[in-house]
Amino acid sequence: MGRVTERRKVIRIRDGAVSTRPDTLVAEEPLEIRLNGKPLAITMRTPGDDFALAAGFLVSEGVLGAAEELQNIVYCAGATVDGSNTYNIVDVRTAPGVVIPDITLERNVYTTSSCGLCGKASLDAVRTTARWSIDDTAGDTAPPVRLEPELLASLPDRLRAAQRVFDRTGGLHAAALFTEDGELVDIREDVGRHNAVDKLVGRALQNGSLPLSRTILLVSGRASFELAQKAVMAGIPFLAAVSAPSSLAVDLAAESNLTLVGFLRGTSMNVYAGEHRIALRAAASQG
Repeated sequence: MGRVTERRKVIRIRDGAVSTRPDTLVAEEPLEIRLNGKPLAITMRTPGDDFALAAGFLVSEGVLGAAEELQNIVYCAGATVDGSNTYNIVDVRTAPGVVIPDITLERNVYTTSSCGLCGKASLDAVRTTARWSIDDTAGDTAPPVRLEPELLASLPDRLRAAQRVFDRTGGLHAAALFTEDGELVDIREDVGRHNAVDKLVGRALQNGSLPLSRTILLVSGRASFELAQKAVMAGIPFLAAVSAPSSLAVDLAAESNLTLVGFLRGTSMNVYAGEHRIALRAAASQG
């Protein structure tokens, strides 16, 4: 298993003084995901939670939606001369009878840690049909999710406090799941924010917790179309980001009934879609 962090020597310059010292860096290695023995995708990730990452990736691709559809996940022998295991290749085996959708649309190409959409044939190929609609009333006797802005404002600090590897490296994205009461359910870190979300969703799949119908997904950095898609595919009704969303993320959120909040910093935030889930007291400013 690869290490989450590695040490490298750096030259440090502070106020004109030069010194050498070891620095802790976040590790980045490729992970090849195979589906029933066939290569599907390669992503650059931080080692750790690889099985959850692969499972979550397949949730976002519409392959998996329940724990019983997953037979097992194993590491495969690596591409070394002696055939030893590099722990950089995983094979996901689906249970008998699981229908595999056509997800080969140029998907099995290199995917960088910053862009999980690279290799998608078209925008339509990303709009995979979700198993669950983000509906506040469908099959649920509980009241609709409705959050106070003060609760939302408290979440980034909770996310930051739980980022253990970030404290040592400063080079990781994070994704966290919270309950509607603001309780931290799970947090994952990775060099790619889409990988961090896949790790969260994959663990939820393995635990039989999908759909995540009354949770909040908070991500460090921006909210891309792919992150919005992953939230929708997992049945998450609320996506918040500390930075900006993309235009396509906003479009998808509006189409899917997903609440999307960006620039969640301190007590300020921008609501781009799904404002009905936020308890807005003051009237919108005019002018």
